Amino acid sequence: MAPKGGTAVAPLIVAIDGRSGAGKTTLAVELAALLREHHTVSLFHLEDIYPGWDGLETGMHRYVSAVLEPLAAGHTAEWRAWDWDAGDDGPGQHTEPADVVIVEGVGAACRAALGLLDVSIWVEAPEDIRRTTALSRDGDTYAPFWERWAAQEQTWLSRDQPQLTADLIVAGHQDVSAPERVRWALTGLPQCGSLLAAERAQHRAVTLQVERHDGCPDGAALFAALYGSSAHAVWLDSSAPATGGGGRSRFSILADDGGHFGQLARHSSGATEIISGQVTARVPGPFFRWLDSVWDLREMPTPSDYGCGFTLGWLGYLGYELKRETGGSSAVPGTLPDAALIFAGRAVVLDHEQQATYLLTLTAPGHDQDVQHWLSTARSAVREADTLNIGGATASPRDAVAPATTAAPADTAAPSAGPPPVFTSRDTRSSYLDKVRYAQAQIREGNTYEVCLTTSLHARTPAALDSFEVYRALRRASPAPFAHFLRFPNFAVASTSPERFLQLSGGGALRAEPIKGTRRRSSDPELDLALRADLQNSLKDRAENIMIVDLLRNDLSHVAVPGSVSVSRLCEIESYATVHQMVSTIDAQLRPGASRTEAVSAAFPAGSMTGAPKISTMAILDRLEAAPRGVYSGAVGYFSLNGAADLAVVIRTLVLEDDSGGTRLSLGVGGAITADSDPDDEWEEVRTKAFGVLSGLGAAFPDS
Repeated sequence: MAPKGGTAVAPLIVAIDGRSGAGKTTLAVELAALLREHHTVSLFHLEDIYPGWDGLETGMHRYVSAVLEPLAAGHTAEWRAWDWDAGDDGPGQHTEPADVVIVEGVGAACRAALGLLDVSIWVEAPEDIRRTTALSRDGDTYAPFWERWAAQEQTWLSRDQPQLTADLIVAGHQDVSAPERVRWALTGLPQCGSLLAAERAQHRAVTLQVERHDGCPDGAALFAALYGSSAHAVWLDSSAPATGGGGRSRFSILADDGGHFGQLARHSSGATEIISGQVTARVPGPFFRWLDSVWDLREMPTPSDYGCGFTLGWLGYLGYELKRETGGSSAVPGTLPDAALIFAGRAVVLDHEQQATYLLTLTAPGHDQDVQHWLSTARSAVREADTLNIGGATASPRDAVAPATTAAPADTAAPSAGPPPVFTSRDTRSSYLDKVRYAQAQIREGNTYEVCLTTSLHARTPAALDSFEVYRALRRASPAPFAHFLRFPNFAVASTSPERFLQLSGGGALRAEPIKGTRRRSSDPELDLALRADLQNSLKDRAENIMIVDLLRNDLSHVAVPGSVSVSRLCEIESYATVHQMVSTIDAQLRPGASRTEAVSAAFPAGSMTGAPKISTMAILDRLEAAPRGVYSGAVGYFSLNGAADLAVVIRTLVLEDDSGGTRLSLGVGGAITADSDPDDEWEEVRTKAFGVLSGLGAAFPDS
């Protein structure tokens, strides 16, 4: 909004707009009552100033000049109410300025008013509901003029389109908690932050409850029982250990955005939408700036036996295209949000090492009944999870990793009644090899040292796939310590990622664990050991890995205590179900006062998915790939209320999108190109990395 003039203290002006009968008046009155707990509030209704049934346009002009302009300057507004019986202006009225001024009515957020408003709220409802509501309120007086007034509304809406500029969108007549959710949403808007500090503090005054149960039930059964019908749900699934895994497979987290505190955040086109019940807030600006405003360090005490860093908070993904905020160029837009997160006010954490299950809930005054209902449901689901039959056994994090065969295992057939999907590749073998050679030319010219080149495989099934069943098939074929399943409207993410991007503890300890160097496993034990040894002794793979280690050391040094950056593991080999990988570990300590979001953005995107140096190499990749990576190459994990975070690199990942009754599938794959790379070997590495996901679907790598 434009700055407001005047010498008096200007109020916070909130406009509540929408078509007749949408529920504006009720929302305005109830919101004013809530805000009066901490502030003085004035309320103005535009219907008092409209000059008759043909006066919408004139009424908006009167409202802006006689009411809005004085109030925005902190002065009393003096105006004349319309006398509907006399058909003329009535006695003079006045509206006093206050901490908050709420103006409501059709046209409250008209184009002429925008520069004088701090917040605009658009209330929408179906026409049949609006008409019934309006006529039941005003009776026979309004009925003869409904169509006449609606035509004026439509003319104005077609011109001004206030719903497109609104900060909040509210679905009217659907949620009795809408006024409270609007107050909550206002605290998240930058222009309201200072004035509504008391409301923000009140909303933050929550308590974490942690309830422990012995035993660790099957994660797939538990997720299906608790979140099978949830539109937005996350399962951070430590589905199998790696050799030398260092506790990375200890915890799995299951959550959705249900309950009083639940929210969904989506970032696209330079703005973040935050959805809470029937209220949607729009916050323009960079994603990482928004994340910094909602993620900070809080005291969230936990029982001594609870070892997980997650104490409820945000979970989801950051897509690769967010690189535009961390030094990369603007990317080709994709079909999915650049980032999607849920806020979980309740969740289940499985401790595979201690064989325990924890139920986490946020509590606040007035919401205990909701919490107790969920706890009762969750306890029953935990008890029954081991006995639920949802279609076959799942891999356990305690199972040993067995060498993979070169064909799809018998229990990993395509998770549908139809044939396995048939994939095509964005690049042919020949075109990919040409890109490898171009990358090597860039290396010789000194523009980069290492290029993490990627391509993608695509398929479409005529019948819709069950995304959860697809994920279960993938985790059977290729369990991994950072596997995850994310479900959002119209798409899902199913991943068997073995790679940690960044871990940040509540105390500020930072850890990155990049993977560079891959060999496919063999069912022949002797050959499998030989392949592992070949990777261990490969000078090329070690060079790739060390270059990324140096890059991450540099990334973390920007936010770390000087001298705290160290490499605790260098080029060690870890073995997974389908591949051997070369892994290193970089540790650091976050500098006191440094933003935790800054630590994430300083390292994003993962250097193992870009190459080095990062900025110039991403520009080369933009030219070579000429397509969005989307979720692939980004990060998935959590941002906890206690300031902790744990994020995986999005690799070995299938994205499933609804498509006219079918499902579109995409799988990103690639490898690091160095001066010593053999182009043929690089293509073979692409095939190797695709194998685990394709085998889970019973699918084959496309012919090229």
